[in-house]
Amino acid sequence: MTSKKNPLRGLTKEALFTQVEEFCREHKMEEKTTLFRKGALVAQNPGSFAELDELADTEKAVLYDEIYHKWHQPNALIFTVVLCSLAAAVQGWDQTGSNGANLTFPKDFGIAEDDPVHGSRNQWLVGVINAGPYLASVFPGCWLTDPLNNYLGRRGTIFFCGIFCTFSVIGSGFAQNWYQLFICRLLLGIGMGPKASTVPVYAAENTPAAVRGGLVMSWQMWCAFGIFLGYSANLAVMNTGPIAWRLQLGSAFIPAIPMTIGIIFCPESPRWLMKKGRYVEAYNSFCRLRNTELQAARDMFYTDRQLVAEFEVLKGSTYRSRITELFTIPRVRRATMASGVVMIAQQMCGINIIAFYSSTVFVRAGYSDHQALWASWGFGLVNWLFAFPAVWTIDTFGRRNLLLFTFPNMAWTLLAAGLCFLIPTSSPASVPLVALFIFIFAAFYSPGEGPVPYTYSAEVFPLTHREMGMSWAVMVCLGFAAVLSITFPRMVGAMTIVGAFCFYAGLNIIAFIMIFFLVPETKQRTLEELDYVFAVPLRTHANYQLTKFLPYFIKRYVFFGGKKVPLEPLYDFAEVDTNVALSKDKESEHEDDRKVEPESA
Repeated sequence: MTSKKNPLRGLTKEALFTQVEEFCREHKMEEKTTLFRKGALVAQNPGSFAELDELADTEKAVLYDEIYHKWHQPNALIFTVVLCSLAAAVQGWDQTGSNGANLTFPKDFGIAEDDPVHGSRNQWLVGVINAGPYLASVFPGCWLTDPLNNYLGRRGTIFFCGIFCTFSVIGSGFAQNWYQLFICRLLLGIGMGPKASTVPVYAAENTPAAVRGGLVMSWQMWCAFGIFLGYSANLAVMNTGPIAWRLQLGSAFIPAIPMTIGIIFCPESPRWLMKKGRYVEAYNSFCRLRNTELQAARDMFYTDRQLVAEFEVLKGSTYRSRITELFTIPRVRRATMASGVVMIAQQMCGINIIAFYSSTVFVRAGYSDHQALWASWGFGLVNWLFAFPAVWTIDTFGRRNLLLFTFPNMAWTLLAAGLCFLIPTSSPASVPLVALFIFIFAAFYSPGEGPVPYTYSAEVFPLTHREMGMSWAVMVCLGFAAVLSITFPRMVGAMTIVGAFCFYAGLNIIAFIMIFFLVPETKQRTLEELDYVFAVPLRTHANYQLTKFLPYFIKRYVFFGGKKVPLEPLYDFAEVDTNVALSKDKESEHEDDRKVEPESA
């Protein structure tokens, strides 16, 4: 994860305590002034708390415990993390109910894809019905995120989404015709869009920095777990006769109900409460989410200083202007393009032709309906288990490197799976080979293109455009998921399953090229360094990759040149450090001037 510039760094102790006293007086917490002084000192130099004479030994012991036992957290925080994980699982389960239902609901509604007369039209209809949640997520879903969060808060928004995620899937199970089912799927999308944009932000705002990185990663991991649970539910009800597809669609209400009820008992985001000026409530919320009042005071004062800086930058901006600035301010525009590329690539790689239609794919490979559901379950299990390594690899190998490594491997595995459909179904090798290559494909996807898009999009935007930028990124991801969902049934009808798989194998190569030229690395970069990275013009970045990095890679790894092969760096981060140091010196000089002025007067 990227680290943020500390707004307290460079302040003298006197200036820091002045800010604390003004803070406590303004927000009617004068009785907590001593506590907030201690918290401010710790927030100013988090790594040097042991040297602070103002802290008691017991308080230092608590801060040491935070480092060496970082998962020892209060029950309210653990409950919040569980609810956020459950929300991600709901997102995954919602995607897979239709997977098993696709085998039977088209026949029940008279829109069978193999109809000799209306087969082509029916294929489009099935695609549109499956795409319903993603169409509604794109509009109005994702763009409701900002106003919903503004008026309802993080908890209220998640509760709102939970209502739609519960009753829409129940309605799907009772649908009497295809257009009723389509309407229910659209209503589901109104819940899915804001939830995908809000839950990661809510989790990040509630959790301490020591565990925040892993929790941002957990969205994709638990979404994959929800996909696995959805496949499990499809299996559990497959022998229930004509109502099987109704139960498969409706079963997604199982995790949605505890999520909707449970969010009521979670603390509201303290950051959101502070944005609304409700500081006493925010302090109480922080106290529920931290082990001690010292930690609560530290995080609250630090957050307040960040908000002061954020409000200064956002002064005069509007909802419409922040949308426009995603494409007009060069630094933000480059982040918008990079996040859009990684999100589009998630759909181009073809993972969702399996997630949405795996049961149909396996039936075409020669499986029975029963076997197809089991094979889909196996895919879900692999997809979930291989998400765990990403918690380590994403900050070790980097976001860009993971993508560049996994996309070529996803291309050849998808191509191999497609070509295996050419093996006669009478051959005993046909069925297991298709499943094998699809499972290997999932194993490459899960630690790479699975977690990277949400992590990357959450960190590339400056603080002033982060919420709007995340809404854009989620809209792109779900919008292209809708395109995939609509087109795949007809694509199979027109190109055969072999052609469809080969098409997506080709898209993997195109996505690889887009990432190579358009996506900078962001691993472990500070905000100052990220501003520098995205200040580099796109043409300069692309030219460097083609004329510097590509020849270096070929000489070192293809011709085994080893570490002797030099690589000219694109970024000079020493320049960033120098600018930051100069900025801090100016801040210190300014503080010294302010301190001297009363004496001369």
